[in-house]
Amino acid sequence: MERTKAKSEARQRILETADRLFYQDGIRAVGIDRIIAEAAVAKMSLYKHFASKDELILAALKYREEKVLAFFGSAMERHGKRTKDKLRAFFAALKDWFESPGFRGCAFQNAAVELADAKHPGSDFVKGHKRRFQEFLSGLIEESRGKAAAKVAPAVGLLVEGAIVTAMIQGSPAAVNVARDAALKLVAEAKGM
Repeated sequence: MERTKAKSEARQRILETADRLFYQDGIRAVGIDRIIAEAAVAKMSLYKHFASKDELILAALKYREEKVLAFFGSAMERHGKRTKDKLRAFFAALKDWFESPGFRGCAFQNAAVELADAKHPGSDFVKGHKRRFQEFLSGLIEESRGKAAAKVAPAVGLLVEGAIVTAMIQGSPAAVNVARDAALKLVAEAKGM
């Protein structure tokens, strides 16, 4: 039992380290040896848990998705207490993320650009993540504004994706305000149709 715990702790350290380094410096810029050194594990331990760097990339993207969901769930709940409007709470959470230390844009957008190969398992996961994110937004809009308003969810998704890129490039969270205002206007107009 103790040995299994040590294995899972080592796996978790590798995953957390890879996630942090991939996000901070880029997937292609970070080698296995650096992950091993910073996670303080043996090379054999890494390969016991992850057969290749590609397998580690996929696992790190899955881990990042869990972290993103937890972050947005917590931030939206906190903001929801004040605003009572789930869509506004989402944009407030988005702003929190943009203002967080080390913000370097969307890990999934970054991975899509870096992996380039559409057949890479990480690329496939990124596509799935973006689909799940779009479904989340659509559900959020429908829940807070109704079915008619949810029809503009793809446009709201584009506003959010663009705001992420703009915030990263400009080093400022101001893009979230533009995206929020445009999204609220789109949703209100769609609801009134």
